[in-house]
Amino acid sequence: MKNKLLIYLLLLFILNGCVGTSSQGLFGTGVSIAIDPRSLGTQIDDNIMEKNLKARLLLEDKKYLLSINSKVLDGRIFITGKVDNPEEKLKITKMAWETKGVRSVRNNLIIKKEFNFKQSAVDLLITSQLRTALVLNKKIKSTNYNIDTYKKKIYIYGIAQTKEEQEEVVNEGKSIPDVERVIASILLVEDLRIQKN
Repeated sequence: MKNKLLIYLLLLFILNGCVGTSSQGLFGTGVSIAIDPRSLGTQIDDNIMEKNLKARLLLEDKKYLLSINSKVLDGRIFITGKVDNPEEKLKITKMAWETKGVRSVRNNLIIKKEFNFKQSAVDLLITSQLRTALVLNKKIKSTNYNIDTYKKKIYIYGIAQTKEEQEEVVNEGKSIPDVERVIASILLVEDLRIQKN
């Protein structure tokens, strides 16, 4: 049973790594520059904001390097991860709002509880299943999306070409077994400040 679980987890890491690497894009924003509907200037601004916030978090406490994830899309900051207490959550939210050029902050940080290996394996499986579903769905440009899963809740960040694609991505997430909730932060191309011509 133990060997079977280890083989299963190894397979998940391999599958997650294969799909995830191709969807990171040149600047690591999760959206390939060639098909990103944002202007190049906006992509660079978002990348600078993201790196700035990550650097400030690292200077604040080295543990944030592994426990906090941030994404910036069109000046909007999305934060996920785990912190030890509510005060840390508020401090990180404040730091995000102090980032130059920020338009909004969505804080999905969760207060840490005891680590659960089984739950982490389930979350990794859910993320891998959704990545695979997005890649196989011809109605979705899968490279435009980042996915985080925590306690059977899927957090999806990205840019949809149409309202239909946005709904399709959410429906793919909801169709995965064991998912409790899908929290989507998906912008539409038409909502971007500056788009490619």
